[in-house]
Amino acid sequence: MIVLERLSKSFNGVKVLDNLDIEFDEKKITVVIGRSGGGKSVMLKHIIGLMKPDSGKVLISGIDINTLKKKELNEIRKKFGMVFQEGALLDSLNVFENVAFPLRRHLKLSEKEIKDKVHSILTDVGLNEQDNKMPSEISGGMRKRVGIARALILNPEIMLFDEPTTGLDPIMSDVINNLIISMHNKFKFTGIVISHDIPSTFKTGDTVAMLYEGRIIESGTPEEFKNSNNPVVKQFISGSMEGPILI
Repeated sequence: MIVLERLSKSFNGVKVLDNLDIEFDEKKITVVIGRSGGGKSVMLKHIIGLMKPDSGKVLISGIDINTLKKKELNEIRKKFGMVFQEGALLDSLNVFENVAFPLRRHLKLSEKEIKDKVHSILTDVGLNEQDNKMPSEISGGMRKRVGIARALILNPEIMLFDEPTTGLDPIMSDVINNLIISMHNKFKFTGIVISHDIPSTFKTGDTVAMLYEGRIIESGTPEEFKNSNNPVVKQFISGSMEGPILI
């Protein structure tokens, strides 16, 4: 579904991505872990076409999106749903209208069809009684669930999650983890999750990949990661100060 080939990107002479290679399996969830500022979000922006690489390819279903014109790129983007760290809800719209926004923008549906679709997805994420609440009136965990509902409303083939459990307590983090898993089981999307949260990583990922110094240094199942002999991987997942990763 998604392949990055020898992807490189520098900012002010500092190389953030360095000939990065990774494949994301279709209809599976891949969690990419790595240090803060290590290039994970930059990689995500390349995948959705918000950034162009200095060199390398971003292949979506075999098409290098960096060769596309704006109109063609916008068509490819319709395959994507994006969940941002803080939900990125529109403060002036209530929960219902936030989730309905992509439907109104991209599809010509009756009000009844919009209402039915929005209520269905809000039920899926456990927010069927929150239609009229404003973003400022709901908790951080609820805002993330609204963000997930909005991203899923057009039934995308690919879902991108940028640190979905950041800022949440362990219980609400587990709620979001379970929601990602249940929505994946229902919608069968190809999922890419950017995370620092190791318990969440091992719970939600079919595959885990670690980005370090601009490259993917290891990729495998959660069990393979737990048993890795790579000193960088071992230090990162244990959270130890001791090891090759400099503080």
